[in-house]
Amino acid sequence: DPLTEMWVMTNNMNDARYYHTSSLLPDGKVLVTGGLNNAISINLAELYDPSTGNWTATSSMNNGRQLHTASVLTNGKVLVIGDSSSAEIYDSSTENWTMTDSMNYVRSSHTASVLKNGNVLVAGGSELNIALNSSELYQSS
Repeated sequence: DPLTEMWVMTNNMNDARYYHTSSLLPDGKVLVTGGLNNAISINLAELYDPSTGNWTATSSMNNGRQLHTASVLTNGKVLVIGDSSSAEIYDSSTENWTMTDSMNYVRSSHTASVLKNGNVLVAGGSELNIALNSSELYQSS
């Protein structure tokens, strides 16, 4: 609570996970994607509604992912990449996932930054526990 500067409990997620992402959507909800559960990469996604404190399942990603990134694009869709070279986009208006162009490298533990022009800069990370210095751009339409 920013007014009292205190932590308060809210409802639990539907699925336990770690190494996941959370992204603030334009409608104020939070999209949580992937992660690990019982040492297995999961493809599950869910939405948190701060106005109610409730979590609801949304459609699952096409691939299980951990140590990935989820970037909110300028059009409000979410680009999810990592734990492989594949990439997919979540559309909150339809709650559907669509595969998009794959990255040039398999990477995890990388960073992803949405640039002013709407493109996404992906940098570093690791491939099979080897650090990467490579970077690539996702060109958003």
